[in-house]
Amino acid sequence: EIIMGKKKKTRCGEEKVMRKAFLTVGFSGLSPIAPGTVGSFVSLILAILLLQVLPSSSIFLLSILITVIAVKQINIYEEQVGAHDGKEIVIDELAGMWLAFTISGATQNNWLILAILSFVFFRLFDIWKPSIIGTIDAKVKGGWGVMGDDIVAGIIAGLCASATNVLIINYL
Repeated sequence: EIIMGKKKKTRCGEEKVMRKAFLTVGFSGLSPIAPGTVGSFVSLILAILLLQVLPSSSIFLLSILITVIAVKQINIYEEQVGAHDGKEIVIDELAGMWLAFTISGATQNNWLILAILSFVFFRLFDIWKPSIIGTIDAKVKGGWGVMGDDIVAGIIAGLCASATNVLIINYL
């Protein structure tokens, strides 16, 4: 682009790299094997690390903020690549995994069992896509379609992880 006889520098290349880094959660979504599972695992590790310095409620709120940002960035990315919900996009796994982990009741003192339960339940619901999760995945387009099914899967997974943890504590 030329403005007043001078070439204007564009940051298009940098923006694309930053967008891809964000949407692929540090490029973990580029894994050739099970990118959704790899992205979920990397996201869980990040949540566990954050839990050492932030309360669970802050991680919950960060997941909401990331979701809002991701919707816009996914819309831009999908327009650029011409495809919906590419396997490399795993920011939806981050949001869903963080919701599952925080809703489960994870704290600095009990995070290990809840991390395992949250991960297992989140992957189960994200892959299986029962009920409304599958409906959102199939019918909602754009960024909200990519993020929506994982948000609902994360909420349900967090509730299941919490309930399972209560059962384990009380009956095992």
